[in-house]
Amino acid sequence: MADLFASDKPQRADARPDSAPLADRLRPEVLGDIVGQDHLTGEGGTISRMVDAGKLSSIVFWGPPGTGKTSIARLLADAVGLRFVALSAVFSGVADLRKIFAEAREYARTGQQTLLFVDEIHRFNRSQQDGFLPYVEDGTVVLVGATTENPSFELNAALLSRAQVLVLHRLDAAALDALLARAEALVERDLPVTKDAREALIASADGDGRFLLNQAETLFSVEFDAPLDPAGLAKFLQRRVAVYDKDREGHYNLISALHKSLRGSDPQASLYWLARMLVAGEEPLYVLRRIVRFASEDIGLADPQALVQCLAAKDAYEFLGSPEGELAIVQACLYCATAPKSNAAYAAQKAAWKDARTTGSLMPPMNIVNAPTKLMKELGYGEGYRYDHNEDGGFSGANYWPAEMQPGDYYAPKDQGFEKRIAERMAWWAERRAG
Repeated sequence: MADLFASDKPQRADARPDSAPLADRLRPEVLGDIVGQDHLTGEGGTISRMVDAGKLSSIVFWGPPGTGKTSIARLLADAVGLRFVALSAVFSGVADLRKIFAEAREYARTGQQTLLFVDEIHRFNRSQQDGFLPYVEDGTVVLVGATTENPSFELNAALLSRAQVLVLHRLDAAALDALLARAEALVERDLPVTKDAREALIASADGDGRFLLNQAETLFSVEFDAPLDPAGLAKFLQRRVAVYDKDREGHYNLISALHKSLRGSDPQASLYWLARMLVAGEEPLYVLRRIVRFASEDIGLADPQALVQCLAAKDAYEFLGSPEGELAIVQACLYCATAPKSNAAYAAQKAAWKDARTTGSLMPPMNIVNAPTKLMKELGYGEGYRYDHNEDGGFSGANYWPAEMQPGDYYAPKDQGFEKRIAERMAWWAERRAG
């Protein structure tokens, strides 16, 4: 029976042709060869326990590119004796899935279960994802999906409820260095780089093992007069663009990190996350909009100049453009990070909005409504209004609330920054009002 997208057991590295890419020739041969995912494939790891039990449930691998999702799926099938079929959601459609499920049912009748590996599973739409459910439920296939996106956002709840989500980590420096050592052993030569350049190469991979091996293969393909230092390496390989999708989870993770670092009054961390976003190509005005929002939400009247600084940064950036104008964004970021913090205005807004929705169309008290006509004056509109500027201390203590509700207590200034002075002023007013 011909298998669509099916493959044999993993080939040994020495059985793969020298013309194959280095990353393919170094594919792990057993689960123990996987690097950087000890929490899954190490002793006592989740996958190791599945293999020991000899029974798999459906799985979704969630992790960055180049961390071993495909390799683990392939070796997992081999370890428990399942037929392995792989497809990519980018290049496949409903017709491909139907053929795979039909073949899997034929093999199931002979006692051979199929592990269906779906790369980029989040690329399938909701109805296509629903199409997996009956075949997963009746055991026709053990589904192993791989995604770089947050499954809770990208996958159907019904599908997620039938699969275990396993998180793969970015490969750390030790794991990436181990990959380079394997590559050097395979080609029987050292990378033509200095120790510092080797560290820079590992850092440039950003946790992506496949990218690192591709870069190493490029280095092995060229003869150099002397090992490359970091500057020579950067010039030869060019720089790696940070992994950052503006409409994906990474985008929201970084803006969240920036916002929380600003709130936590850490100017160094705030500047780092700002740099991460701008270097990766984020739209500067988007970042500025978030910092402007921060100035009102988390600083407010504790330092009224924060909002002024942020709006000035917006004007400066629009006037100068990139990259010169980005310094104005840095200035606004650092001002907000080092300013006194208060969310009193933010909390007051939420509380006032809530009361406004629940109290409907209550009329203001008659003393503060306008009386532009003789009839309205005769009806009592504006009667008893006290003009505060004519009162002692410029404060009348009059009532400004609807008769049907108790006065609200929304704004509670913090005891720091400019709000400390506001709090003192409000306390004085409260005493006068009570008196």
